[in-house]
Amino acid sequence: MSAAKHVIVVGAGIIGASIAWHLAKAGAKVTIVADSGAGGVATPNSFAWINASWGNPEPYFRLRTRSMAEWTRLAQDVPGIPLEWCGGLCWDPPAELEAYAVEHSAWGYGIERVDRVGAAGIEPNLTVLPDFALHVAEEGIAEPVATTQALLADAGLRGARVMTDTTVIALIQTNGRITGVDTSSGRIVADEVVIAAGAGSPAVAATAGLKLPIETPPGLIVHSCPYEKLLNGVVIGERLHMRQTAEGRIIAGSDFGGADPGMDAEATARELFAAMKSMLRGADRLEPDFHTVGYRPTPVDGFPIIGRAQGVSGLYVAVMHSGITLAPAVGLFAAREILDDARDPLLDPYGLTRFAQ
Repeated sequence: MSAAKHVIVVGAGIIGASIAWHLAKAGAKVTIVADSGAGGVATPNSFAWINASWGNPEPYFRLRTRSMAEWTRLAQDVPGIPLEWCGGLCWDPPAELEAYAVEHSAWGYGIERVDRVGAAGIEPNLTVLPDFALHVAEEGIAEPVATTQALLADAGLRGARVMTDTTVIALIQTNGRITGVDTSSGRIVADEVVIAAGAGSPAVAATAGLKLPIETPPGLIVHSCPYEKLLNGVVIGERLHMRQTAEGRIIAGSDFGGADPGMDAEATARELFAAMKSMLRGADRLEPDFHTVGYRPTPVDGFPIIGRAQGVSGLYVAVMHSGITLAPAVGLFAAREILDDARDPLLDPYGLTRFAQ
């Protein structure tokens, strides 16, 4: 590794911030460029559930559980990360719960089966309780914007330069290699460029002739005004997922990615808030504050894109949904690969080359 290697990170969401922090910690010269403030576009609109829950094939489960372990390490290293291992109570989708429990328990996930009485003991303020649910005590949340701000601030203390409100116009190519970026603030040259700009990543990559096969489905999340504590952890109920934030807001979507906003986002938000309020005992005075619509950067096969771009040297890509869960491991592994050419085996399935096969 060369401590003097200069890396530009395009994007200041949770993934870009984690990669930049890990690079700075390893001694690299880092410049973070983003056209918005800390958190970017997707991160502030995230449900922020840290998990390796249902729907994951085993290789992806292993990456997610590794990242869950790395969250504890990262929170110890970076002051001010609001991480809480609050647990998750899940009964959605009901038809698949038992198969999920059997499979993930065999893989070592800490699943506890609970009945209605057990669910009430975990979340006593729920008005709707399942006959059968799964509880995972090791799941948690990290408040997304505050976490991103903490990573960027600590990266700055380690020498990183943070340039927000700066738009990347194009990647610079010199003799077939990416050597920097042209921005609204001028040209910046570097040894390597990382694209971690979420939904904005394909447009940046396209300036070098690289296609990123990404979809950006919208997700609506409602936010209440701050309120007394009603929820202990993450609740993944049938057609309603919710949690309470560190500042007391109860947030909810029809799944953890949010609700489809439909043609009338305001109406969707009102319906979702009414459903949330009816599910909580003691919520008589709970009032809506605002709703968000985030655009989730989701590769077309559902799995992350992490690694160097084939045929375009000097360029590294890190784009994914589930950025909150994956940020610590992706930051650690990306920094090692960029600086030491050491690719972690857990990343092997997630290179760009899979889309050419």
